[in-house]
Amino acid sequence: MDVRKSSRLFIIDSEGRLLLFLYKDEHQAPFWATAGGELKSGESYNEAAARELYEETGLTLEIGHLLKERDEVYAVARSTPARWLEKYFLVECPKDSNIFAAEWTDEEKCTIQKWKWWSVKEMQNEYSTSFKPEWIPELLNTVLSQRQHLA
Repeated sequence: MDVRKSSRLFIIDSEGRLLLFLYKDEHQAPFWATAGGELKSGESYNEAAARELYEETGLTLEIGHLLKERDEVYAVARSTPARWLEKYFLVECPKDSNIFAAEWTDEEKCTIQKWKWWSVKEMQNEYSTSFKPEWIPELLNTVLSQRQHLA
C-alpha cells in the first residue's frame, strides 16, 4: 500500500471559527474537512502547509504549531486507498480575510463544493459524520480552550 504524506491546515479566525471545505467525491457522502494536501517531492510538512494555504485559500499567513498527527488508510477523489500520514497545523487568521481559490487543481475544482467558517456551537448541531476526521469539532474546542487560558 502506498504511503502518502499530507499537511492539513486548522485555520481559525479571531472569533474562534474554523474554516472548512465541503468535499464530495465518489468514495463517500459529502463531508467537511480542513484545507491542505499532499507533500510534493522533497517538500517538508511545513513547506507543504504554506503552499497549500495559499493555493486553497489565497492566504499568506504564518504556519503555527503542530496540533495533531494522524495515520489513517483511506482513498481520496480518483485514487485508490493509501496510508496517509497527516500533520495538522494551526493557522491564526484575521477576521474577514478574503478567501479565494488561488491555485486549485482540476481535482479540487471537482471535489470542493464550497467553504464555510464554523463555530463550535454550529459544529455541535451538525452530525459528527459530516466532519472528516470526526474529531475536528473536539480539536477546535481544545484549541479555543487553550487560547482562553493564554489570554
